[in-house]
Amino acid sequence: MVDSEELARQSASDTVIVNTCAVTNEATRQARQAIRRLHRERPEARIVVAGCAARIDPQSFETMEGVSRVIAEQPENRARAAEEGTRGFLAVQNGCDHSCTFCIIPLGRGAARSAPPDEIIAQAGALVDSGKQEIVLTGVDLTSYDADGLKLGALVRRLLRELPELARLRLSSIDCIEADDDLLVAMGEEERLCPHLHLSLQAGDDLILKRMKRRHSRADAIRFCDALRKARSDVVFGADFIAGFPTESEEMFAQTLALAEECGLTHLHVFPFSPRPGTPAARMPQVAREIAKERAARLREVGESALVRHLDAQKGKTLRFLTERGGVARAADFTLARTPGIEAGRMIDAHVTGHDGKALSAITNFSAANLEHNHERVAGQSHPVEGPAPRA
Repeated sequence: MVDSEELARQSASDTVIVNTCAVTNEATRQARQAIRRLHRERPEARIVVAGCAARIDPQSFETMEGVSRVIAEQPENRARAAEEGTRGFLAVQNGCDHSCTFCIIPLGRGAARSAPPDEIIAQAGALVDSGKQEIVLTGVDLTSYDADGLKLGALVRRLLRELPELARLRLSSIDCIEADDDLLVAMGEEERLCPHLHLSLQAGDDLILKRMKRRHSRADAIRFCDALRKARSDVVFGADFIAGFPTESEEMFAQTLALAEECGLTHLHVFPFSPRPGTPAARMPQVAREIAKERAARLREVGESALVRHLDAQKGKTLRFLTERGGVARAADFTLARTPGIEAGRMIDAHVTGHDGKALSAITNFSAANLEHNHERVAGQSHPVEGPAPRA
């Protein structure tokens, strides 16, 4: 079985692989747009289409001008590491056994399956050997991980135990109702496990959650966040939300607005509902598109206010950041900072001086003695930045 990564290694330079997404109609539309643009700009190129949208509806891509091949097979049960960028991404799980009424992803990714632990350890070790100081565990339904008797919490503990040189281990999006007890314990005990969790919450009203066919309630979400904060006081939460789900009233949406506050969420990822053909939600009574967009905008405003409060609370602290491309860096809790002039891939300690509403401003190699005389101003920046600190 050949997937897009293997094909990329085997293919000639005149082959272009488009890896599609089917989460929303907009994602699929952008994939088609990219294919048309590629064919226009490079008519001689061999275009290969892969990913979820290609698996769900291969014929629609096969008929597009310029497309040479569509990969519609399901991926194998393997751990997959991606080294591009500052951090390493390690896919340890794929597929989903749930049937959320708005989601078409199970059709593209198939049943849930977990990579063998030994293979994951080997891939993670290779990422560390390549210089990665942070690894992000990813999966379509990450908290369903279960292989060789290990659930996600036990896998996290084993990774940290067998890779003592790994500075940070981060989790991608998780399902609060599916998280195992050992994962909660690990969050409280393992300092190198990043204190940041992105939750798949989707809504804050119990009836809407039932119509979405989610498996958690509003109370479950609040209880989970409270338990994590007791285990790890510095934990920061993000969450996915859908605004304007079919049948959602203004009162129901108000419950979602309130949940963001009650759970103490900091990073909100908000989508106005987009019906996907073939899903049960697409056949439900729809909320007007303009109303869904307006509700999404209001929910984003709540998230922006929460982020500002979080950034305010960081002023005066000295935090450890992993620098990225583009003159930015991330703290362990995923807080963004501006670090112009410092190369990517460095672990630095920086003193937080303020923020611009979206990211922190900070001084590296901070000490009160050198603040007055030993800093350089980076053009266009309002905060002093000194040379990069040595790798931690």
